Amino acid sequence: MEYVTRIVIIGGGPGGYEAALVAAQLGAEVTVVDCDGLGGASVLTDCVPSKTLIATAEVMTTFDSSYEELGIIVADTASDSGCAAGPPQEQAARVVGVDLGKVNRRVKRLALAQSHDITASVTRAGARVLRGRGRLEPHQAPDGSRKVVVRAVDGTEETLVADAVLIATGAHPREIPDALPDGERILNWTQVYDLDELPEELIVVGSGVTGAEFAGAYQALGSKVTLVSSRDRVLPGEDPDAAAVLEDVFRRRGMNVMARSRAQSAKRVGDRVEVTLADGRVITGTHCLMAVGSIPNTEGIGLEESGVRLKESGHIWTDRVSRTSAPGVYAAGDCTGVLALASVAAMQGRIAMYHFLGDAVAPLNLKAVSANVFTDPEIATVGYTQADVDSGKIDARMVKLPLLRNPRAKMQGIRDGFVKMFCRPGTGIVVGGVVVAPRASELIHPISIAVDNNLTVEQIANAFTVYPSLSGSLAEVARQLHARKTQREG
Repeated sequence: MEYVTRIVIIGGGPGGYEAALVAAQLGAEVTVVDCDGLGGASVLTDCVPSKTLIATAEVMTTFDSSYEELGIIVADTASDSGCAAGPPQEQAARVVGVDLGKVNRRVKRLALAQSHDITASVTRAGARVLRGRGRLEPHQAPDGSRKVVVRAVDGTEETLVADAVLIATGAHPREIPDALPDGERILNWTQVYDLDELPEELIVVGSGVTGAEFAGAYQALGSKVTLVSSRDRVLPGEDPDAAAVLEDVFRRRGMNVMARSRAQSAKRVGDRVEVTLADGRVITGTHCLMAVGSIPNTEGIGLEESGVRLKESGHIWTDRVSRTSAPGVYAAGDCTGVLALASVAAMQGRIAMYHFLGDAVAPLNLKAVSANVFTDPEIATVGYTQADVDSGKIDARMVKLPLLRNPRAKMQGIRDGFVKMFCRPGTGIVVGGVVVAPRASELIHPISIAVDNNLTVEQIANAFTVYPSLSGSLAEVARQLHARKTQREG
């Protein structure tokens, strides 16, 4: 009888379910242990829900920021000012707000539907999905196998034997002891989808990616937003030029951005929230969203007892093929602290299975990873950064081209944003890029392909682009980089 490799995956997020699909396709016997629903936080409480909410905010922002320039007439239905042809009842109704309860019901519906689709795909591939919490037993058997004890939702326990175990348990929102969420007025990012009414005055604590995305979204939806940042600027981990554009847009649209202001506590006072800053100042609002980072879900599942090395932050140490320090144990996703992106988690999970099951595998290359901040405008990045160039980590040439010069941007009323590209000085090989624009998440892909395949600026410049299009700016910035490279060589 032919032996079948047994794989147990603890956690059903992108790292877990993508690993399950690969392992099942390669003929392994796969069990996924998950307590919340396949897709994990990425699908149920984080990426999919937040981007669905942002989709509504995006429509509001696009309309509000450009309708006058594009010649669209907007009038209140009650008005008889005659600013539009026809009687008042035939005039367009002015967009004044959103039904947040309806928006959030759509968010939850889409998230659950996505989770069900993922579950169907995994089970159709032949994997078993077990509802419960998994715990790694500390000792490895002489044959190299390991045991995972699963406590099901009904309290019963089942012991699984695995030739390899993948830990993909994700992370949860970090909390400040003096600002604990109550789910009504003080919220973390998993709780905002329970709101039925738009926060009138929202205080967002934290100016990283999550804080910036929600601050921008709720501002667009109609909330009066105060963004509390402990750093000098919003998005301190992103390209400084991109962060400057976004902060300028935030302020211009009426957001109160408080830089170098660390929140010390938040408390509910009746139907309002008081946030006390470290310098003693107190700001108030109707709601407060805490977006101060995340904590890996690595406690209480037998990792250290099994020889799995944890970092000081609690994240699991892994190498570039997702191995942990314990033989036969792999890890993927936010619990590793590599890059908190669904795409990276999925790649880590796939790499782990390819490696263990003996298929062709390439180690994880973070310089080929494209990332996006879903603000308005969006900020997309790939490869080496401005900080890498400024610090001397890599010798590269850079050109930045404002979108204001792009004919399609002019037609669409796009005022903010740019394309930035980095290339090696001698070869012209593209090593990184930044796009700040509407749908930057789509525009970054050609640069990602260039970085991943060592294409040159000359090759990018010579490729045809549609006229007029925003992608034309990618070709133009490549042409300028190529011209500067040629001039230096001459």
